[in-house]
Amino acid sequence: MKVFNLACRRDHRFEGWFSSADAFDEQQARALIECPVCGDHDVRKMLSAPRLNLSRQGQQAAQRQPGAAQRPDTARPAAADPAPSPEAVERAQALYMMVARRLIESTEDVGDRFAEEARRIHYSEAPERAIRGSATPDEAEALREEGIEVLAIALPAALKEPLQ
Repeated sequence: MKVFNLACRRDHRFEGWFSSADAFDEQQARALIECPVCGDHDVRKMLSAPRLNLSRQGQQAAQRQPGAAQRPDTARPAAADPAPSPEAVERAQALYMMVARRLIESTEDVGDRFAEEARRIHYSEAPERAIRGSATPDEAEALREEGIEVLAIALPAALKEPLQ
């Protein structure tokens, strides 16, 4: 099994597991690989170092060796560098995915009937519950003007389907 670090055009980073490098190339050519955050099919392999599974003692001994590499998560970005580190970006993306999954688990998808269903709930014509769906910017604004709270959040398409 090959594990590749991947990224889409928007630099969302994730990993993919493939039976071989050829399997990755074949799936990429058929546009079967998709960013789990934004659904982009323009995915590239990132450079990655091989990972060695060492025991805890082995890791500590390796870190004590002169010239041993520091773990990336212990490195601090330079104060003058305003760009977040790749590790910080990765942690933020993981947090976003966790929040998105929780939102999907705890709400009912009403699809493009969102504005209609939100009004029905607001005016006690339907049972009160947490819903999600899609609405145009004009529909969302009209809901806000009626005093109905609306929060727009982009949910990854991959999370809307059952995971294998």
